[in-house]
Amino acid sequence: MSRTRAPENANETSPTERANQRTTDLDQLSTGELVASILLEDAGVASVVQAASPEIERACELLCDTLRAGGRWFNLGAGTSGRIGALDAAEIPPTFGLEAEKVQAMMAGGERALLQAVEGAEDDARQAAEDLAARGFSRADALVAISASGTTPYTVGALEHARKLGATSLAITCAPGSPLAEAAQVAIVAAVGPEVIAGSTRMKGGLAQKMILHTLSTAVMVRLGHVRGNLMTGIRAVNAKLRERALGILVQVTGCTRLEAEQALDSQQGSLEKALAEFESSRRPR
Repeated sequence: MSRTRAPENANETSPTERANQRTTDLDQLSTGELVASILLEDAGVASVVQAASPEIERACELLCDTLRAGGRWFNLGAGTSGRIGALDAAEIPPTFGLEAEKVQAMMAGGERALLQAVEGAEDDARQAAEDLAARGFSRADALVAISASGTTPYTVGALEHARKLGATSLAITCAPGSPLAEAAQVAIVAAVGPEVIAGSTRMKGGLAQKMILHTLSTAVMVRLGHVRGNLMTGIRAVNAKLRERALGILVQVTGCTRLEAEQALDSQQGSLEKALAEFESSRRPR
């Protein structure tokens, strides 16, 4: 099958906007070929994220420092990037037991933009500073600004505002040398290259952002002591599934009976960390 060469995008500073020369005939492929083409592109994302490990490690240490000192961590972005940031932030309290206000998410257009596009919101750089101010963002906090292209005005404006305040300022982007990468204290760059569909950064760009964020949040929570071994000891038993998980962990870690685990968990209002502490305190030599 012949392939039609797509023209290169004139904007050479935005790799995510360029046409992918490996996928110029998507509309001519069978369903199987189409799926294989998409998955082949996705398969290279992990190695690109792996190459950014030193920057992820540095960002992790800075976020730990912020949270230990009583500051907060904000994920901020627009569109897909904002939604991915919100998703990861929302998982922290149920997974690790951290207070919801400690890791927050913000996106251009506000909460309404989580479910539908808010036209023009991402183009307002000044609004970003106002939105941060409304949350009381200060130099004690940390901002993780997320933008695949690294050029989104709202996200770049937020990062520049955070740096002016002296706050920890981190970036996640797919564009080396972009304004966002250049403005950040630490820039985590996953250069995934052109998307399967030019500019559709919900694909490889979104996948890379998700990998980076869950690596960051997991590493930070482990370093802060919300995990024992590889057990989710920070959870709160707020539903049947989490209660069963918490009871299993209590029995595994302490060697108690299930009945004892149930009693301990109930006495601590579903907090596994507090139930574990209760067991350890009762067994400590006096």
